[in-house]
Amino acid sequence: MENFVFPKCQKCSAGDLVPLSDFGSQGAPIHYKVWVCTNPECGFNMKIRNGDIYMNEPILSGTAHSSRSRY
Repeated sequence: MENFVFPKCQKCSAGDLVPLSDFGSQGAPIHYKVWVCTNPECGFNMKIRNGDIYMNEPILSGTAHSSRSRY
């Protein structure tokens, strides 16, 4: 397994920024769509949506999310 060194969060300096990936509307993978701070008290995040960058959007729990059925 590879060891990755992630950048320190510039907001809190306590956490690291880690990348998260997602899938597009057609099912294609989108790598590094979101970068989030590992420090839960910080909450810093950067997201790419439709080519625009959004910073510090509210972080919501995914427990209430209903998954879509895939064919």
